[in-house]
Amino acid sequence: MTVFDFLRPRTYTHSLRPIGLWLLLVAPVGVLCGSASAFFLWALDQVTQVRFDHPWLLFLLPLAGVALAWVYHHHAKVAARGTNLIIDEIHAPGGGVPARLTPLILGATLVTHLVGGSAGREGTAVQMGGGLASAFSRLCRIPAEHHRLLLMAGVAAGFGSVFGTPLAGAVFALEVLTLGRVQYTMLIPCLLAALIGDLTCTAWGIVHTPLFIAGPLAAGPFTLGHLDLLVLVKVALAGACFGFCARLFTATSHGVQAGLTRWVPTYWLRPALGGAAVIALSCALGTQEYLGLGTWSPNAGDVTTISVFQISGADTWSWFWKLAFTAITLGAGFKGGEVTPLFFIGGALGNTLAGLLGLPVDLVAGLGFVAVFAGASNTPLACTLMGIELFGAQHAVLLALACWMSYHFSGHTGIYSAQRPGERKHAD
Repeated sequence: MTVFDFLRPRTYTHSLRPIGLWLLLVAPVGVLCGSASAFFLWALDQVTQVRFDHPWLLFLLPLAGVALAWVYHHHAKVAARGTNLIIDEIHAPGGGVPARLTPLILGATLVTHLVGGSAGREGTAVQMGGGLASAFSRLCRIPAEHHRLLLMAGVAAGFGSVFGTPLAGAVFALEVLTLGRVQYTMLIPCLLAALIGDLTCTAWGIVHTPLFIAGPLAAGPFTLGHLDLLVLVKVALAGACFGFCARLFTATSHGVQAGLTRWVPTYWLRPALGGAAVIALSCALGTQEYLGLGTWSPNAGDVTTISVFQISGADTWSWFWKLAFTAITLGAGFKGGEVTPLFFIGGALGNTLAGLLGLPVDLVAGLGFVAVFAGASNTPLACTLMGIELFGAQHAVLLALACWMSYHFSGHTGIYSAQRPGERKHAD
């Protein structure tokens, strides 16, 4: 190639053409997903407020589980597979994602939170994104070769808009598909979709809760440059603990689901038993702080994803109880996501580990906030970017170390059973 090749317009138009096509394809998907996330987040706040105003709604959890099980059993069909269906369709496009997936998961998640189920919002946003992208593809008769691109754009836009983290959303859509492998060919369209989705969600007036980690740590005796070697060792140990926690969550939630499927053949009885178990556990502990999202509470003493950043903001075993409540809720068949509860679990575990490691509580809570999710979803790169978007870049190295250590120690399975094996994390 000579210097004259760089002066030829064709050299640039050849690169610009696919970007223009991607923008035309993913911009409507981003707007749809961002709008859906905005409505979902608004509605989620409303039903959460209703639950706090009427604590007795918790006792309707078994009945709501029976109703949701009946609806999904008779009307969902393949849509009952949720996020795993979307991942499979991205890997091998086939029957498509049915349009009913979006209203089903939206309604089921809101009902779950209304009656006190411990669940999240990421699964709902991702499924709505995939369902809307698929519906847009069919409605506009988009050629089949672009179907995979639109589904990945829907995942990126849904994830990025519901958390306000478009960079993490774009990379999550690439990283979640195959364990240990990331294909960057779809990075630009996923990034465009996530950015448009996040901007749309913000334009609807949605404000994400700001999170903060204090400034750089004071220099210690083992500081080289801007890094303290002793702090790195402590963060690596914390990351390993976060990985084991992620592994425990995955094993517990899958174990509850497998056990109920095996021992309770009546499909509607499983969520009824799960709901009863959540009620019993809540009454035994004498608190409802482990129900719902856990992002906020009108009760000043409750543990939340905000309070875990404070020295006295969590009890020693808060992380374990939230893990148990969430594993029972989702394993029994209630709908929602795992990520926000994993934020709670990781932040509360970080709050507990901070005193043992002699590190600032807000720092270790922030590391656990994203690292447990990194291990459970096998997406350490996306979670590192999420940590930077949420907390700033001043602790980027520590965030990356915690996420990758958690990924290494979390085992070869994860919360998404459709995630395909790529490269093994390490030799057994």
